[in-house]
Amino acid sequence: MHDAGPRWLSDPEQQAWRAYLSANRLLLEALDSGLTRQGLSLSEYEIISQLSEASDRRMRMSELADVVVQSRSRLTHTATRLERRGWVVREPFEGDRRGVLLSLTDAGYAKVVEVAPRHVEDVRRHLVDRLSLELFIALGEAMRVVRDELAPASDSAEGPTGNAS
Repeated sequence: MHDAGPRWLSDPEQQAWRAYLSANRLLLEALDSGLTRQGLSLSEYEIISQLSEASDRRMRMSELADVVVQSRSRLTHTATRLERRGWVVREPFEGDRRGVLLSLTDAGYAKVVEVAPRHVEDVRRHLVDRLSLELFIALGEAMRVVRDELAPASDSAEGPTGNAS
């Protein structure tokens, strides 16, 4: 079979793609900036937020890395920073010498409680309130399709309804 070459994007597809790229970067920068003013980065907040929603406020680090879509190495570095602040602790996972649990401390939970109201307001201001409910739901559906194609093993990388992890 003869290779027909790349399937170039049409003008409308190219415009949509470029709008997505720039909006995604600007949104992540805006959310990170809001959290930086509160003493942590978006990736740090995502980790402690996920832990705050987990059973016993702890998760296996390999599972957490999948949920927050970070390499295990990057998660380890971020966990070290969070550990220095007293927001998380690492513990061995019973029955698996290589497994490590990351637990949210009371101080870490207090940080989530402190930061979450401002963060959800930023999420609303920069994204949710800019779109109609229908468009926002459609965006979520579209991103679920992409996520499930790229990470089919991940059952759910989202927090419970009502959270802006």
